[in-house]
Amino acid sequence: DEDCKRRNNDQDEENEQEENDDGSQTSHKKRHRWLRRIFKELWSLYRSPSSEQQYSEDVQYADEIEPSEEELSDYKVACAKLWELDYNRVTPGEDYEIDVAEGKRIDDEEDMAEDNLFTFVSEDVLRKPTISRFCALLDNYNPYEGCKENETDEDVQEQIAFIEEISRTAPIKYLYKYLLCTELFTEDYEEFKTMLKDLWFTLYARGGTPESSSAFEHVFVGEIKERGEQSVSGFHNWLQFYHEEAEGRADYQGYILPRKNQEVPDSESQLLTVQFEWHGVLKSISSMFVGVSPEFELALYTLCYFAGDEDNDVEVGPYPVNIKCYRLGNHIGSTFPIAKA
Repeated sequence: DEDCKRRNNDQDEENEQEENDDGSQTSHKKRHRWLRRIFKELWSLYRSPSSEQQYSEDVQYADEIEPSEEELSDYKVACAKLWELDYNRVTPGEDYEIDVAEGKRIDDEEDMAEDNLFTFVSEDVLRKPTISRFCALLDNYNPYEGCKENETDEDVQEQIAFIEEISRTAPIKYLYKYLLCTELFTEDYEEFKTMLKDLWFTLYARGGTPESSSAFEHVFVGEIKERGEQSVSGFHNWLQFYHEEAEGRADYQGYILPRKNQEVPDSESQLLTVQFEWHGVLKSISSMFVGVSPEFELALYTLCYFAGDEDNDVEVGPYPVNIKCYRLGNHIGSTFPIAKA
């Protein structure tokens, strides 16, 4: 535990030193200094008892969230339906802007991006209830794999409140109806919310240390492996990337050149395969949806966990993808999209 704390303190001191010097070219040149205020001004409200918080109204799309016979017979069709139900997905060029810069091969060492991946994200986007609550969870985790997480009562309240908020959205309501109709889950909606909280936030062992990881931390936040050569694992979420990039901890290096017959990404793309450094450690290849809501991703990955396999070839919106879903005992070990030709 002391080693984990020391690494975090050393990194904070390094970040502060580079921020003050402004002399050499570092990832901290690519920085939005106004993000901290926007992200964090609402977070303290989410740490109070979840029963005392205010939530959005439940969506009223009874017909749209009722799975069709075709969807019930093929979970891949249901995955496509989730994209249609993502009413909180935001629009590139209007709600946010990205600069994909230039492409590179996985083993290229040159940084092909002079600027941040994200050049703009609207404050209105960051204030969306599910997005804001999702972002409040991101600072609850130690980035180093094998460090036991110090989960506080306030952290748990944030988790419960996040699940409560997304449970009022169309993708999560559709997920429940789908699991219920296919008998993959047979309890009531309150038990369903408890199941989602346990599935995504229950701490388990990774890197040899008990209670050092969770599905949420690995998939959405990311972890740094320290056995052998350091590397980044997980970290497949655009909001986390935006947050870490703006805070100077992530350095976008460029997109990975696509395979033959795949389109080259541009500022409108909402599925990216990229390379970046996080806390100075390289993630040689990482894929993520961009602009989608937290409830869409959580519903999609949960559906593949219950109804799918390790490889799930589906189409979400205009994107043919393989949703990888790795199990770790009774937990989600990792899950993420891979672009397909």
